[in-house]
Amino acid sequence: MADVSILRTSADAKVTGLTPLAPAAKVQRSVNFYELLGMKLRGRLKTSSGDLPWAHVASEQAEWMFVRAAEPVVPRQPAGLFYLYPPNLGALRESLISAGVRVSPITYPDSMPKGEVRVEDPDGYTLRIGQAG
Repeated sequence: MADVSILRTSADAKVTGLTPLAPAAKVQRSVNFYELLGMKLRGRLKTSSGDLPWAHVASEQAEWMFVRAAEPVVPRQPAGLFYLYPPNLGALRESLISAGVRVSPITYPDSMPKGEVRVEDPDGYTLRIGQAG
């Protein structure tokens, strides 16, 4: 990876939002809990059977997303992803690649139809970066 202390970015190659994404054993149970804290359901994916595999709750500047855990959630073990939103995903991706950062191809999952990529930060945290707007 390139020395990040000397990198410069263009006006479009920046992140402007960050929403935690955490695995949950039962997404609806998590939504119900965060509604107790004053958060409201902002978005969700619901299966034909009524299951909720993904949800987004928010209140003013507080936001949180939940996704059904692929493995059992172990209490007291950090298990989450960071989701970031740039104004121009393509420009940010190209900027990262030219800086020597390994970035996945752009994919278009149901939860991010305008596109997203995956990146690992220097500490090994996985970042998902999705096109804003």
